Amino acid sequence: MDYFNHGWGMGFGWLIPLLFLGMIFYLLQNKTKEKRSSAQDILDKRYANGGIDKEEYEEKSRHLSEHE
Repeated sequence: MDYFNHGWGMGFGWLIPLLFLGMIFYLLQNKTKEKRSSAQDILDKRYANGGIDKEEYEEKSRHLSEHE
């Protein structure tokens, strides 16, 4: 059966490409969000891993909160 001549092609023909583009856009947005880390997140991780001591953590955290 030829659905295009009966109106189905005009009604739903745009839906598949639109859904495909939406899915690509959604996946790209999630990847960029995962890659971004705030400076405070990085500082928290360094402190949790023992890379910096408490005084350095507090100093840098205070500096970050003042310059946001």
